[in-house]
Amino acid sequence: MLIVATYVLALLPGDRWLPTVLLVVQTGTVWQALRVSRARPVVRAVSAAVVALALVAAAFALFAPGTTLTGLTFLAAGGLYLVAPVSIVRDLGVHRRVDRETMLGALAAYLLIGMAFGFAYALVGALQPGPLFGDAGDPALSQALFFSFVTMTTTGYGDLVPVTNPAQSIAVLEALIGQLFLVTAVAKVVENWRPRGWRRTTEDTGEAS
Repeated sequence: MLIVATYVLALLPGDRWLPTVLLVVQTGTVWQALRVSRARPVVRAVSAAVVALALVAAAFALFAPGTTLTGLTFLAAGGLYLVAPVSIVRDLGVHRRVDRETMLGALAAYLLIGMAFGFAYALVGALQPGPLFGDAGDPALSQALFFSFVTMTTTGYGDLVPVTNPAQSIAVLEALIGQLFLVTAVAKVVENWRPRGWRRTTEDTGEAS
């Protein structure tokens, strides 16, 4: 629910205050994800450093707005949303069966990765001299998130296309990560999923033998 709330918040207009409010919500989202997934102390330490940098960048962006500070804010946002999936995927790897927690955890990690790349596109758009999408100009945050998930799922509508690097390379990397994540997540689900009644049938067969 926190991830969905962050996504909806990112769709709202507000050039000056939006990145700051968004980062505050993101810090709570990431800390909750790390807590639930029982993150290692090293991951928590790294996330704490990123959170500190994010809050500093958000404060400067609020009181002294500018393209550089806005870009740094999006950099911190992307970093936050790349830390949490590592811990979530690690925790899902030790699940012996697929349940609601497993499914929601995989979905949360997928959404976090997609949003992290969305913030990366917003970062590039804020810092590079030319427009990110050519004639379409630099994206609003909602457009950056839309392009990110379209790229991650390899849908490829073609309405938004980065015209230069590094955005093109980031898009290639995101497409590869998105497909690898789906392959590994689906493999995990298929490996551990047992329809209702299979366990009982297996136990009965074992007792009969």
